[in-house]
Amino acid sequence: MSEVMYITIETLEQMKAELQQMKSVQRPAASRAIAEAREKGDLKENAEYDAAKEAQGILEARIAKLEGDIANVRIIEIDSIDTSKVSILTKVTLTNINTSKKVTYQIVSEKEADLKLGKISVTSPIGKGVLGKQVGEIAEVKAPAGVLKFKIEEIAV
Repeated sequence: MSEVMYITIETLEQMKAELQQMKSVQRPAASRAIAEAREKGDLKENAEYDAAKEAQGILEARIAKLEGDIANVRIIEIDSIDTSKVSILTKVTLTNINTSKKVTYQIVSEKEADLKLGKISVTSPIGKGVLGKQVGEIAEVKAPAGVLKFKIEEIAV
């Protein structure tokens, strides 16, 4: 069973559009590929048929996972976010205690995470480490390189 995923309404719309595209475009294309491969003769020795069936299976698994994710989403309204502590959808400015380098991340669901855009997953090491912290607190983050310490400088929406 999937766990609850907190997302914005925009991400939900993207997920629904992706699901619709898979069902209305990719699924019929997979069925056509199987039908074409089936017409080419003996199914026991037909690699094209096997590949088409495997591709269809992978597509169906992706559709099922996305449907499960959509069923378990909870929409978060931006204006209802508490900025007194780090929570999902807040933007947090951190200072690395060791390097004095400042970074700002938005804490998002796994589905929305994109490091290039400064969005990190709530389940990432930094996301887990800063969750629930308030301005001025020190977050200890367990990373592969060891324990990193970050000071919470600012929390915003």
